[in-house]
Amino acid sequence: MAAHQHDAEALLLAKPDAAAPPPAKRNKYPFFCAVLASMTSILTGYNVAVMSGAQIFMAEDLGVSDAQIEVLSGVINLYSLAGALLAGWTSDRLGRRLTIVLANVFFLAGPLCMALAGGYNALMVGRFIAGIAVGYDFVIAPIYAAEISPASSRGLLTSVPEIFNNTGVMLSYVSNLAFSGLPAHLSWRVMFAAGAVPPVFLAAGTLTMPESPRWLAMKGRVAEAKAVLHKTSDTAAEAERRLLEIEDVVNTGGGGKGSSHGGGAWREAAAKPGVRRVLAMVLTLQFFQQASGIDSVVLYGPRILAAAGVTTNASLLSLNVIFGVAKAGSILIAMALVDRAGRRPLLLVSTGGMAASLVLVGTLFAAAGAGAAVSAASVAAVVAYVVFFSMGLGPMAWVYSSEILPLRLRGQGAGLGTAMNRTMCAVVIMTFISLYKAVTMAGAFYIYAAVAAAAFAFVYTCLPETRGRSLEDMEELFHTK
Repeated sequence: MAAHQHDAEALLLAKPDAAAPPPAKRNKYPFFCAVLASMTSILTGYNVAVMSGAQIFMAEDLGVSDAQIEVLSGVINLYSLAGALLAGWTSDRLGRRLTIVLANVFFLAGPLCMALAGGYNALMVGRFIAGIAVGYDFVIAPIYAAEISPASSRGLLTSVPEIFNNTGVMLSYVSNLAFSGLPAHLSWRVMFAAGAVPPVFLAAGTLTMPESPRWLAMKGRVAEAKAVLHKTSDTAAEAERRLLEIEDVVNTGGGGKGSSHGGGAWREAAAKPGVRRVLAMVLTLQFFQQASGIDSVVLYGPRILAAAGVTTNASLLSLNVIFGVAKAGSILIAMALVDRAGRRPLLLVSTGGMAASLVLVGTLFAAAGAGAAVSAASVAAVVAYVVFFSMGLGPMAWVYSSEILPLRLRGQGAGLGTAMNRTMCAVVIMTFISLYKAVTMAGAFYIYAAVAAAAFAFVYTCLPETRGRSLEDMEELFHTK
């Protein structure tokens, strides 16, 4: 029966539409919606990274110690776990759109609390609130983008949050520089307060977007889901087909009222091998994304460059900016190729390139002090590692995870994946200095290379291609229906 259904769908896709000129014009409305929803990710990058410059003035103004600064810098990743786990529950009850609005409310309150803080405890409260917002954003932005997009552009639109995240990091560095000339008691406060302005406008803009058609159908609001699908599909025929697929999933217990939360869905996850397999894929992919060491470069770039033989502060900071530009710019490669080449080829090239680059980085660090040529090659190898990460594993972990989860578990499953991602991020950040002191800088990068090689093996053996498939068709592919 499933084969006949696929044959019918293939014929429908192949049948020319006499009313539309070939080829059909691609709908730009879902692109607008996904971009607007994903702009909240700018706030994630900003709030995580603004501590890099603000800490200098916080220490001078409030007298916080280096140990306290270290905790304030890294703890937001642990706090984000609460937001990630809450986001699935919230998105299933309130909807994807209102969950994005709620994330912006937290992004407003957190930076304001930091800006008004009079001591370490108040700073920790502000960091906790901002961490909740970060967790919400990591979960809901890719989910909304995936559910609003037609299959033809879903990979592109689901990777948008990642480039906005890195844009936020770069903007935080600009903020650090722009407000560094103010008196110490004002400069760091203004840096945080600047992050409280965009959420007001982003929350208002989010309310103009349509709700996810899949969430609407899951709640029995089929007429509204149909209207949204006609606005976000490339053709009317595609909209009708998407609606039938969604209704099929919902009517067969794949996301009806009450099925996506509470114990029912998770009891099914424990009982059904296909669902267990998908959850394991999501958790493993998110584990490898962070365990391969990317945040060691993002947060400790100057230390790594110093170990490579770079001596002056001006050179350290300038080259560190190159790391940031390489990380943000390389995501454009993934966005351009994800719906053409597919997810699996990008993941294989990315993880394989990361493993090779990290082996080269480790080998060059083992020869540190051998001259300027070795130092330059070390820097180039680190840049190559960052580029390979951002063109594949960085954005594709979120794209792939948001696609393969069945509708009834998409919110909560994405929350678990985000929790794994943020936990491993915190582990890498809080262990890197101890790790390289224990096994040398070369040894640390050899360990990350082994993890990247394991990621390549995992992708090659376990992850099928998902390009061009509808989200509902994923349930047939992964046997989660």
